[in-house]
Amino acid sequence: MINTMSVDGIAVVPNAQEPAELIIRNGRIHTGDAARPGAAALAVRGGRITAIGDDAAIAPFVGPDTRIIDALNRRVIPGLNDSHLHVIRGGLNYLLELRWDGVPSLRTALWMLREQAARTPRGQWVRVVGGWTGEQFAEQRLPTVSELNAAAPDTPVFVLHLYQSAILNRAALRAVGFTKDSVAPPGGQIVRDHSGEPTGLLLATPAAGLLYATLAKGPKLSDAEQIGSTRHFLHELNRLGLTSAIDAGGGFQNFPENYGAVLRLAEQGLLTMRIAYHLFPQTAGQELDDLRRWIGMVRPGDGDEWLRLNGAGENLAWSPADYENFTEPRPLRPERADSELESAVRLLLDNGWGFRLHATYGETIAANLDVFDKVAADTGFPRGVPWFFDHAETVSEASLSRIAAMGGALSIQNRMMFQGSAFRDRYGAARASDAPPIRKMLDQGLTVAAGTDATRVSSYNPWLSLEWLVRGRSIGGQVLASPENMVDRDTALRMYTAAGAQLTGESDVKGILKEGYYADVAVLSADYFTVPEEDISHIESLLTVVGGRVVYAAGEFEGLAPALPDASPSWSPVTYYGGYHHTMFPTPPSGVRQAQALIEAAAESEEHRQWRIVQGFAPDDAAASEIFDACFVL
Repeated sequence: MINTMSVDGIAVVPNAQEPAELIIRNGRIHTGDAARPGAAALAVRGGRITAIGDDAAIAPFVGPDTRIIDALNRRVIPGLNDSHLHVIRGGLNYLLELRWDGVPSLRTALWMLREQAARTPRGQWVRVVGGWTGEQFAEQRLPTVSELNAAAPDTPVFVLHLYQSAILNRAALRAVGFTKDSVAPPGGQIVRDHSGEPTGLLLATPAAGLLYATLAKGPKLSDAEQIGSTRHFLHELNRLGLTSAIDAGGGFQNFPENYGAVLRLAEQGLLTMRIAYHLFPQTAGQELDDLRRWIGMVRPGDGDEWLRLNGAGENLAWSPADYENFTEPRPLRPERADSELESAVRLLLDNGWGFRLHATYGETIAANLDVFDKVAADTGFPRGVPWFFDHAETVSEASLSRIAAMGGALSIQNRMMFQGSAFRDRYGAARASDAPPIRKMLDQGLTVAAGTDATRVSSYNPWLSLEWLVRGRSIGGQVLASPENMVDRDTALRMYTAAGAQLTGESDVKGILKEGYYADVAVLSADYFTVPEEDISHIESLLTVVGGRVVYAAGEFEGLAPALPDASPSWSPVTYYGGYHHTMFPTPPSGVRQAQALIEAAAESEEHRQWRIVQGFAPDDAAASEIFDACFVL
């Protein structure tokens, strides 16, 4: 008879198998594996799943040093994978940014801004950079320049709204040097008053270059602080169940200098997400020089399971790129676009580099496919290298067939959740109902991965995107998608897990929970498959495991993850407000959530005090605003 002993309800069988380092049991595991869709427990060793099934299947892997975590009958899913996230750039700046993601009212947002301005040191800015829109606010509007001036009369404030506009207060205008004589670059507008002075409003018409170039003038974190900021950002993503991301490069993200933070974290074994990155030429006119230089430095696949190069893009050349500012007409394609794209594609194919390509409009995609056809006629396309389009809001059915025939794939984002109202106003409800045409993409048999395009447009919260895929509504609750263009929850989750793994060539190790696959797991605060559709966006992870390592733990699992270093600088908005601001919680409030409730109460109190001052019921001075209690008067 084999001697056994009980460990958290599982019998230990001495020397039966090589012991697991971690076991998660008593969970409702959705594996994503068609051969075994559900399980109750899994065992991990060496960062990979060694067994999955019920307690009996896991028991042989229990040893005296095995760490066993009871999932408390919660829903367990494969870790989420955002297929289009500007995670590297976002990490460099995260601790500098005041996030309005999920904030329910403009009143609360302005109160946060006022409080942050008061603690921000001289010479630093308050910046709100993406992840929100006026539709999410109870007031259903954007802040005004006057409101920013009132909230922060002396501290520069920069507020970015989607790809459409930026709002600067007086102090920010002075800091960036905008005057009556300032000239905006092509595709941008500096709005002026009757005397020609800048008002503080910048517009993308339709290019966002003016907005981003202005933001780039702000103070930056030191190299050491950028590493800390990236750690905090990855921790925030882990909080939402993300374990992988495909970085899309982006403007003002130079290689290799702006990749230093993730490289250092990878070297030190401190990454808590797997990142496959792309290289994005930064300067119009020297794109081929950049690509040639990078081809001589690195190759796709270089790196390891935590940080690896996936190819070029999302721009290969600047001229073929379109802009996703739906308040403006679709930009016309320059004549040189085809030849410049062709040169870049030929160079990449000759050197075995895959690529991703930004394309919002169907006209852009059709023109790009024509270029690929020309390359195919001469030397073949795609010659075995992986490639895919990003965005594709108005791609045609004919182009989808061509993409499938050429072996391409697609990565779509929930930008319509934030920009859908502007799209509908310009192109009509019928066009908005299948932008992007998700069901037609899937019906073509294409790999369609999902993501956010965070951090400057949509929020990085993947549950907003998953809700949008299932529900088809804007952030303000307006129905945009037709029922025929929505997907079921299982399909949406596959787009956020297995499909992303296909885009990075990792479908044999990632995206599902199966023996031999990476132990990337999220234990959820609510059951994704049964909560009302409108509550999907309120889910978060209570326990996130990457490579068998607990990287985030909250609620009943609090204390199981290593502590995160304090934020630096200490005045960082993240220290006071955190990141994504939840407005409804299916689980009991934590300390952070209680603090967020206090923020809203304080905002209401401050608004009431300002009203009393305006009405003459209270003096407008600092001393009078202090709490007064007659019981303490001697």
